[in-house]
Amino acid sequence: MVSLSQISLRRALAAKQFEHLDFPRIARQDYGIEAIELESQFFSDKAKDHDYLVELKRRAEDQGVHILLVKVSDAGALGDADPAKRKLAVENHRPWVEAASALDCHSLAVNADSGGVGSLEDQANRTAEGLIKLSQFGAKNGLNIIIASHEYPSSSPAWVLEVIKKVSLPACGTLPDIGGLDVPGGKPYDRYRGLAELMPFAKAVGANSVDFDSAGNETLTNYARMVRIVVDAGYHGYVGIHYQGERLSESDGIQATKRLLERVREGLPQA
Repeated sequence: MVSLSQISLRRALAAKQFEHLDFPRIARQDYGIEAIELESQFFSDKAKDHDYLVELKRRAEDQGVHILLVKVSDAGALGDADPAKRKLAVENHRPWVEAASALDCHSLAVNADSGGVGSLEDQANRTAEGLIKLSQFGAKNGLNIIIASHEYPSSSPAWVLEVIKKVSLPACGTLPDIGGLDVPGGKPYDRYRGLAELMPFAKAVGANSVDFDSAGNETLTNYARMVRIVVDAGYHGYVGIHYQGERLSESDGIQATKRLLERVREGLPQA
């Protein structure tokens, strides 16, 4: 099953080519997609706006579209070295937990930013502390808190898994994305190995895409191999289109990613 992340239409949203409230309609009518992922940056002042959230949910329901998750990228570092800032980051995320719950999402995706201060162990301990508090709050609201790969060290699968281990709560998981993994020194990490390592804790999966060759294959990622890993992990949820290329238009990039995901999935042996 395929979902659509708002990041795939970031330029159109930034240029106000359509209203944020119209995203469910765009996903369904323009792309034939029935599930979406929201980004807080595109409605950053609406987390506490009850009427807005009710209208957004209504529009999604009218289109038969499920809102799966909200990804928050502008609420502070959950692993900040400053205890006061770390506490504030948790507080800043709470309204988004409540908003995502009101939208019937299953998860809130967060950037496990650690501020880059201290050893990796120290950063993991601080980030886990923030995530424990947020995950407990999320669980009370029927929501998972999932870690999206962002800047190092959250782009390191080993570090993310260490944080997950320290949190040790069912409501805390991962959002593996096939792109953007690395290890100390900024060296690329084997994306397929990283995906396989993160999948046991995955509550959502992102399909990063940048460009396509003449046969319709993504040029940086072997999608057949990627989807095989996802399926072999026993994952049965949506895979979100995260188109971030420049050569193709956003619309063409979304369509190309969708066609590729569907073609690869159809080619897998059926259970």
